[in-house]
Amino acid sequence: MNITLQPRVLRWVRERAGLSKADLADGLGLGLDKVEDWERRGALTFGQAERLAKKTHAPLGYLFLREPLRESLPIPDLRTVAGQRAAEPSLELLDTLDEAERRQDWYRDYVRSENLAPLDFVESISLNTNHDIAAQSIRDRVGFQTEIRAVASTWETALTLQIEEIEESGVLVMRNGIVGANTHRPLSVEEFRGFALADKYAPLIFLNGADGKAAQMFTLAHELVHIWLGESGISNLSRTYAVAQRVEAFCNSVAAKVLAPDGEVQAIWPEARTKESPWEWIGRRFKLSSLVVLRRLADLRLIRRSEFDRAYEEQEQKFAQLDARTGGGGNYYTVQKHRVSPRFARAVIESTAEGKTSFRDALNLLGMKKTDTFRRFAKEQFDFSF
Repeated sequence: MNITLQPRVLRWVRERAGLSKADLADGLGLGLDKVEDWERRGALTFGQAERLAKKTHAPLGYLFLREPLRESLPIPDLRTVAGQRAAEPSLELLDTLDEAERRQDWYRDYVRSENLAPLDFVESISLNTNHDIAAQSIRDRVGFQTEIRAVASTWETALTLQIEEIEESGVLVMRNGIVGANTHRPLSVEEFRGFALADKYAPLIFLNGADGKAAQMFTLAHELVHIWLGESGISNLSRTYAVAQRVEAFCNSVAAKVLAPDGEVQAIWPEARTKESPWEWIGRRFKLSSLVVLRRLADLRLIRRSEFDRAYEEQEQKFAQLDARTGGGGNYYTVQKHRVSPRFARAVIESTAEGKTSFRDALNLLGMKKTDTFRRFAKEQFDFSF
């Protein structure tokens, strides 16, 4: 069946997916002239429209619009680049946010159905709260202790242990470097490092798993402060000092204190200063990036501002060269558990076992296609048999 659509909408759908005309033509196995003709006349078959929608990750209905949609982030955009507002969000970011909100909606209903009380720490502080008091409140509640990280054998282990502590408090933590399970759709660290969806019943933190582990640790603490504030938002955290956004500046300051408390940094400094690179040595001990350590040393006036500026620039260049982790390796079931949040996954499994959630909905919520995969996931990761 032949149809005629708006050429400007077809062009928008392609550009929305970040594809050039040549990319789209290659992906569909067509000649470049065919794509150019679509965007000039809008004439194509219904079957071609379906293939186009699938390739561009767009709902089919989008192709039938008369004008392109003006899409925006559903939560405050706190990202900045060189002090300026960040570029328009990518389709990967929008889809990741949509999936996180969908899971949060389900979990909120689940918690309420279980008659669980709202979490009292959400919105328990404000931007006027003393930073030390705010940091101590978080450390007391979620066990965000340097001792836990110091004894961890690897950075991944330290991060996993901290996530477990946070999830125990009732906060969902999702960590992924791609959209869903699609390895062809990586998330950009330059675009965002994480986001927080504040909620009294279902607070949620998302970490960009494509980021380095040390960076994820800081993002985790930063987004946790967002939850304590009750302020949703998406962050890119290009620097540990944020001056463009009051909320980000507060979250960065408190997060740094959560990760490296004043007393512990001051106590370790006499030994650290004898090392060739004191900030890297402390970073390895606390499982933090040297950028965060440098900030704390400057905050406590243990190093001069000129030394901070020089070392920060050096470490920032080194930091940018570190290999990123996409979250695509390792055991599939373990990776998937962290992609969707262990706490969330267990809730879906238990709800399904009780007959409150259908297998079809459970598969959709957990990003799976087969019931056998779901059963094995439940058994292997949660020792739960159906």
